[in-house]
Amino acid sequence: MRDKYFLDTNIIIYSFDRSVEDKRKKAHELINTALSDNLGIISYQVIQEFINVATKKFLTPLSLNDCRLYLNRVLSPLCEIFPSINLYMAGIELMENTGFSFYDSIIIASALQGGCKTLYSEDMQHERVVLGLMIINPFLN
Repeated sequence: MRDKYFLDTNIIIYSFDRSVEDKRKKAHELINTALSDNLGIISYQVIQEFINVATKKFLTPLSLNDCRLYLNRVLSPLCEIFPSINLYMAGIELMENTGFSFYDSIIIASALQGGCKTLYSEDMQHERVVLGLMIINPFLN
């Protein structure tokens, strides 16, 4: 049995970044694998952050129609975690116990709620383990 894993927003964003081809390629691999093996997941927060960045901060922003298409084809099939009071409470507890920011804590709480063993993120501490969840920066290899 293979373990579930969580993709942080930066993985999705790098899949569009042509200025860093090695990261773009790795991000595509992670996303494609997540879609095919049904083990990779994201949360509502990843969708929100991605669409905000894609429409405002990309060198060539995505059109709203392209956002809709990507949401339907890629993000929606991966999204398993949605907001709840329990998720927010877990995020606050993680903030208190780990020192991570609120938004990073919600990502970690989402990965844990989803039953993931690995969180792929460039923005957090590589190889740190939080409640059995291993944080891995996939761009270091």
